Amino acid sequence: MEEVEWTRRPKPEELRVGLISWAGSYLTFEAYKNTVTATAKGLGRKQTWEILVSNEHDAQAVVRLRGLQGLYLLCEADGSLCYGQPRTSHHGCFLLRFHRNGKWTLQCIISGRYLESDGEDVFCNSRVLSAYHMWTPRPALHVHVILYSPVNHCYARADATMGRVWVDAPVPCLEECGFLLHFQDGCYHLETSAHFFLSHLDRLVPQPSTQTAFHMQVRPGGLVALSDGEGGMLYPQGTRLLLGLGSKPHRGEEWFVLQRCPTWVSLRSKTRKFLSIIYDVEVCAASEHITPMSLFQFECDDESPTLQLRAANGCYLAQRRHRTVVANGHPMEAATFFRVHWNCGRIILQSPNGRFLGIIDNGLLMANATVPGPNEEFGIRLANRPFLVLRGRYGYVGTSSEHDLMKCNMDQPDCIHLLPCRQGIYHFQAQGGAFWSITSFGTFRPWGKFALNFCIELHGSNLLTVLAPNGFYMRSDRSGTLLADSEEITKECIWEF
Repeated sequence: MEEVEWTRRPKPEELRVGLISWAGSYLTFEAYKNTVTATAKGLGRKQTWEILVSNEHDAQAVVRLRGLQGLYLLCEADGSLCYGQPRTSHHGCFLLRFHRNGKWTLQCIISGRYLESDGEDVFCNSRVLSAYHMWTPRPALHVHVILYSPVNHCYARADATMGRVWVDAPVPCLEECGFLLHFQDGCYHLETSAHFFLSHLDRLVPQPSTQTAFHMQVRPGGLVALSDGEGGMLYPQGTRLLLGLGSKPHRGEEWFVLQRCPTWVSLRSKTRKFLSIIYDVEVCAASEHITPMSLFQFECDDESPTLQLRAANGCYLAQRRHRTVVANGHPMEAATFFRVHWNCGRIILQSPNGRFLGIIDNGLLMANATVPGPNEEFGIRLANRPFLVLRGRYGYVGTSSEHDLMKCNMDQPDCIHLLPCRQGIYHFQAQGGAFWSITSFGTFRPWGKFALNFCIELHGSNLLTVLAPNGFYMRSDRSGTLLADSEEITKECIWEF
């Protein structure tokens, strides 16, 4: 099998950052005043900026900052800042400089003045650089990430048995390739899927500490580099590509592409056998056990009901002649797009010719049925997600010491451990080992004694809905309380994971 490149162009959400001032507050767009401030203490939608690069060279780039509303950060002649559309080709352009300590400075191209904050207001007044002009970039993508090394063409993989992290996974289909990127006190802690932390000693340790805190350098395009703040850089070393601290990276070995963790699933037929790739491209329900060839990357546009399934051989499932479905498709082929239908946590796939995918007598996958039946329903299970980290419109789902109910506006998330029950049905277990419980008001507590059934349906590559045990969809509420009271799927019911 020829080598397949698994990297892709960065998605817009992977180019977004929050910018933290010297005072620890975030650059924020205040919609009701059409002003820009630096008062917010957390990273939300109003604190998220997309970095649009027009020219980049070494340690600097010419950029514009665009908010999620589609408007730009603009510097006026009097040094004040506003939010709108550029009036000229240079209006809203800043010279972004990357400093060795990981900080950014933004200098207005027109006036030559630096973007700064007094701890509340934001303006461009001074041409003399100082500490007040320094901004710390914080990637705004979901905290569940993968790290890709462009130099070695492999992904980072945690090895709990050896207590190490290797950069040797050609395909990011294993749960060990996923990491949680925690931001605390200006530093980052890298947590594995088994809940260990990478330390300065190149080993995995059970608890975060100063020895697991890394400084991050961020470049537009999703590139990041991690250091210990004392000259040591994190990069793959030796013949086995151990991820560890060193002082002499070569050819940009210290740079990783930071991407959100992809979604890999397994599909099971009504005979309880997994769909697998056999003889390189044929798709057959033949295996009673999950193998790497039973895993498929779930790629779905949240604005379209169509789905692509990418196999571990790097190719996509595609409908071919005589209604056969094989794994030899390419990304833009129309034959690789299948319409998705959900039925109580089970998935039904409709091919481009309108027929539904099912298993025929010899076990092969075919697009035969004009009306779906039990043979066209597949059980679906998350294959590389032992837990969920959910982010909604107002923040992450988590617990707070000030409240006994689950919240949905947290800056730091809780992990929801998944205990598979039936296909599409899971029990939610809190970090302390207790189960999620639901009240008569549709709110949640994380210390239940009994396991309850939650139904998960995927609505995008990294988007899902949760049907709670009371029969309502779980949603985020502006008050910050997590609720299950929605009969229909609204924007507040969609969760990024």
